[in-house]
Amino acid sequence: MNRKMKRIFVYIIFSLLAMGDICAQQADSLFVYNDSVRMIKHPWRAAFENIIINTAIWADNRFERKADYAKISLKTIHANIKRGFVWDNDLFASNQLLHPIHGSLFFSAARSNGLNYWKSLPYSFMGSFSWELCAETTPPSINDLLSTSFGGAALGEVSYRLSTLVLDDSKTGAARLWREFVGTVVSPVRGLNRIITGKAWKVRHKYYKYIDYEKMPVNISVTLGDRYMADDNHFFKQNNNAYLEYQMNYGDILSNETTKPYDFFKFNVLFNLGGTQPIVSNVSLVAKLAAKCYEPLPGHKALIGLFQHFDYYNSEIVLKDSKSIPFKLAEGSTFGLGMAYLFPATKKVSIWHRTYLNLVLLGGTLTDYYRLGRNYNLGSGFSIKNYTSIESRKYGSLDLNLFYYNLFTWKGYSDAEIKSTEDPYLYLNTQGDKGNTAFLIFNPVMNLNLSSCWKATFGSFLYFRKSHYDYHEDVTSSTFEIRLGLKYTFGLK
Repeated sequence: MNRKMKRIFVYIIFSLLAMGDICAQQADSLFVYNDSVRMIKHPWRAAFENIIINTAIWADNRFERKADYAKISLKTIHANIKRGFVWDNDLFASNQLLHPIHGSLFFSAARSNGLNYWKSLPYSFMGSFSWELCAETTPPSINDLLSTSFGGAALGEVSYRLSTLVLDDSKTGAARLWREFVGTVVSPVRGLNRIITGKAWKVRHKYYKYIDYEKMPVNISVTLGDRYMADDNHFFKQNNNAYLEYQMNYGDILSNETTKPYDFFKFNVLFNLGGTQPIVSNVSLVAKLAAKCYEPLPGHKALIGLFQHFDYYNSEIVLKDSKSIPFKLAEGSTFGLGMAYLFPATKKVSIWHRTYLNLVLLGGTLTDYYRLGRNYNLGSGFSIKNYTSIESRKYGSLDLNLFYYNLFTWKGYSDAEIKSTEDPYLYLNTQGDKGNTAFLIFNPVMNLNLSSCWKATFGSFLYFRKSHYDYHEDVTSSTFEIRLGLKYTFGLK
């Protein structure tokens, strides 16, 4: 992993930990600034900031990193327009995570200038579109456009909401400086806009919107533990490393009073602290865009709605002499229908169930053959997710999660066709190995209450993959990991 990516995620880890400490101190006096209905709109300023964002990143590539692909001219721009969009061969982390982070900057420029979620979406698209055509000499990329636009909207809205929890214009002095700093790390463009407009130091005691935590509950947990990853499904061939997991439940999924996009979302990110695995192994998000709640039977609560998803699972070779990578899976541009059901709760136990059926516009899965710069296939398809949780107020909870993904790679070529292409890395224009991949994850998790805030958590991930290839032998693989950790959970009040 390059230095730039490591630096980004060191900042993320630091800001999430600091934010948790700050949010815990907010109590009932929290004032925030996230109501786009009451904010003054600055659409042209948002568009100008997107140009500045692209210019700054291009300048870093061109003059600091001295990258050949950043040596653009009117001739390269014309060539990109004439050539049109292709499927590129960038690395998994670049395409499936760094590009969405790039897109989140475009999206945040619009959100922090008063635009709502839906009106901010075109900004992430246009920012990515202009980058692909104008800021690189390489052919513009279809997958970059999708992941930067929709993945950027997902991560951009989450970072905007997280920074909202930190910012408090009623504070002064060191407390205000600390909050502004953390808020800027979490949502850089928003922090820059607050500095430009003077909001970063302006003191207000009557703010635009007050968060009512009874309507918008926020629960955060931080887990520190050990991660045991099996090599090729062998129990006694494994790698252990420490991990840090950040989880947030934002809003009430069954509330009809909070109706804006992302008034409910569940977000988690897993960091590896050493070992052979990537710094960031997992980012998962499910967010409510629009929904309606019902009471089908007395005491029962149900919801049907439209949701956005973002999933990123990344791994590398477990041991030095390993023959294979355990898994790679992503769905950065995903929307679908969701159903949540809360069964009548007793004084001791409650039962939750959620099911999602999704259309994956763009995803990626590990491949066993394609090696032109990347070891994964791009594709589209569908996913089905089931979450069941049994919660005991006294003892803890048992979660049974099952995720199924099926992605189709329709644009692929035989080895002979690949060899006959001049510079296939840049100009083959392929999604990878033609075929389809079915990927199943079974994830049971047990949380045992140690106190009101502390829990012991034990969970496992069982991964099953079946890949069909049109030009190669089919491959079936499976492996697992086990996690044991200590979790600290708190809610904002």
